[in-house]
Amino acid sequence: MAEAATQIRVPVERTAPDAIRLERLLDAPVEKVWRYLTEAELRSQWFMGGTDATGVGEFDLLVDHDRLSDEAVPYPESYASFKGATWTEKVIRFEPPRLLETTFQSGKNGTVKYELFPEGERTRLVLTHGGITSGTGAQDFGSGWNSHLTVLEERLAGRGVKNFWALHARSKEAVAKALAAQA
Repeated sequence: MAEAATQIRVPVERTAPDAIRLERLLDAPVEKVWRYLTEAELRSQWFMGGTDATGVGEFDLLVDHDRLSDEAVPYPESYASFKGATWTEKVIRFEPPRLLETTFQSGKNGTVKYELFPEGERTRLVLTHGGITSGTGAQDFGSGWNSHLTVLEERLAGRGVKNFWALHARSKEAVAKALAAQA
């Protein structure tokens, strides 16, 4: 497997005081990307595992970021308390294979909407996270989503991710700059 390019682009757009938007053009058809959003085993390769999201209703997320790096890397101390955490989310909208909208952190931090648009053999993914309640949420969630979507992009392209946490550190810097430029 080739090593990840992990280039950080303009990572996030603030669309409202409590909302951010990220976009990726992925090297996979819509149906495959949909599976990576809804099937726990595939979702765990780029975000979090848990249980499958099979329709409107509840599903679980499990934090196991050890699976996101191809090499064994330690959790940063600031994220160690999340290791192994689980919570229950609700699917609000389920329109296969185009639209998935769920609560985030058991609804405490709004909702996440994933929209998929076919572009030939590729898929444009638009992720909108709205209803963010914390003051640093755009920065925190923006860097997290940017990191996770980069992992998804790399996995779908057949490339590896050597160190998720190094990628995440670079993402935090890029998101901070992007949000500052939008202020």
